[in-house]
Amino acid sequence: PSHDYLAQVATACENLGFDALLTPCGTGCEDAWLATSSIIPLTSRIKFLVAFRPALLTPTLAAQMASTMQRMSNGRCLVNIVTGAEQSELLRFGVSEDKETRYERTGEFIKVMRGAWSGEPFTFKGKFFEVENATTREIPNPVPPIYFGGASDAAENVAAENVDLYLSWGETPEAIKERHERVAAKAAEHGRTMRFGIRFHTIARPTSEEAWSVANGILSSMSPDAIAIAREDFLKTQSVGQRRQFDLHGGDLDKLEIHPNVWAGIGLVRGGVGTALVGSYEEVADRIVEYHNLGIDAFIMSGYPHLEEAYWFGEGVMPILRERGYLPALEGGPTKVFSFR
Repeated sequence: PSHDYLAQVATACENLGFDALLTPCGTGCEDAWLATSSIIPLTSRIKFLVAFRPALLTPTLAAQMASTMQRMSNGRCLVNIVTGAEQSELLRFGVSEDKETRYERTGEFIKVMRGAWSGEPFTFKGKFFEVENATTREIPNPVPPIYFGGASDAAENVAAENVDLYLSWGETPEAIKERHERVAAKAAEHGRTMRFGIRFHTIARPTSEEAWSVANGILSSMSPDAIAIAREDFLKTQSVGQRRQFDLHGGDLDKLEIHPNVWAGIGLVRGGVGTALVGSYEEVADRIVEYHNLGIDAFIMSGYPHLEEAYWFGEGVMPILRERGYLPALEGGPTKVFSFR
């Protein structure tokens, strides 16, 4: 997308009352640090969850970059550490380590990054990093919370020991509950607790019929060849999370609603999160509350097209969540910046 489009999304989401925006990483994206830095001056309140790969820079440099962004944005920087990916994607960056090694490196990376933020010179010697007197110009205020996702055992172990918020791609409530209970138990072994978040697409409309009509339109736009090619890729994936997304439907077009209002159709052709919350504003709000009751307090949403779906969700679902007490009131009272209704 163009910079103008990104700016529209950012300002719309800020006016609609969203808390933060995720800027992703990968060769299919703009650089997350640079893109975020270009948008920060156009906003005043909304935070930015900046995704980056720990294999591509040193932990002290990452700590410095996040600390600088925190000061320059007046405390609006969150960090999302992304370790996993398909090997083909990582090789584009010159990273050839296996999954276990990458996650082991990530654990050390987070320890050094936190040490550099501590305000005291930090020295560390591990398998991957040896640093002396690591620090940043100032302690970031606040220290950016660390978001992290991954479905493998190695990822769960890193999360349990090191991160603030563990993210999952959307699955059924039962599957999410089982995973989060397991990760929470592992964290308790380290004397820690953590928060949990989930990632979904969203198709919310005034009525359920309208929402499912949009979903069916997306499905009809997928050619059988595209679905077949994606299926072969998913069957070969090295990503546990990606395989779990595929297993939600197994390529069967008759099994795409895996839970009421939870649709796996996008995952027929899209890598990454392949599930969407589909339904009326009330139904989508109900599903969010259902997942929230499992202990999830961070919901990362997206849609196609992104700007329009932000308005549908922001003007349709978020007011219901505010009325129910799950979201704070908008600063300055209700704001209508645009409406499709």
